[in-house]
Amino acid sequence: MPMIEQLARTFEKANPRAYLDILWDDNSKPIEMVRSGQAHIAVTGKEEPGLNATQIGWDGIAVMVSLSNHTKEVTAQQVADIFSGKVRSWSDLGGPETRILLIDRPRNRNIRDAFEQFLGIAGKIPDSAKVIGPDDKVIKTVAGTLPPLSAVTYLSLGQALTAVTTGVAVRLLPLDKVEPEEPTVKDGRYKLRRPVLLLTRKESNPTTDAFLAFVLSKEAQTIIHNEAYTPVDQKN
Repeated sequence: MPMIEQLARTFEKANPRAYLDILWDDNSKPIEMVRSGQAHIAVTGKEEPGLNATQIGWDGIAVMVSLSNHTKEVTAQQVADIFSGKVRSWSDLGGPETRILLIDRPRNRNIRDAFEQFLGIAGKIPDSAKVIGPDDKVIKTVAGTLPPLSAVTYLSLGQALTAVTTGVAVRLLPLDKVEPEEPTVKDGRYKLRRPVLLLTRKESNPTTDAFLAFVLSKEAQTIIHNEAYTPVDQKN
């Protein structure tokens, strides 16, 4: 997550004696590493018993389709029906006469857990769904899929909005008549979102405590915004 890298490097510049070692490994288990003391902080999207959680932002989850797909909007129930395989043609939703190609995300990604839990479809996504990890490949696949198929996927809103604003041939579907945008994610009107949490052990650590204070500062929240996440409301 580039955002965490940027926050860490900025913190180190302000605290020359501090060094934050960041591990990105699809096979690692960050929560277990924090519990065992192997790591001090885990970045995740849900709270865990016995660990402190500090929310540093919101990550909206966008539903993305091809620009040629003229489906106007979807409800949360329709998205659940799409990704559980109950709806297989876009024409059933007022869209084109094309079959739905599901693009899923890897099982070890926090975004997949949040997406499934919000829609109540954990374990229900068909095995026939195409699984793609990197966001850039997901976006290219959605944009490049041609009839008789039309792809749909989900990804972090910041990455999705960047694709749209840079002219990639994709669009984002409104959910329950709410546009996926930073203001609607922040105030909760766009409900398909997940918190960005830093989990730590309850035992105090001076460097960890200092970093947690830093990530809630105005400077850090600006970095979070610039990295395409939604900052938390500092009033809360």
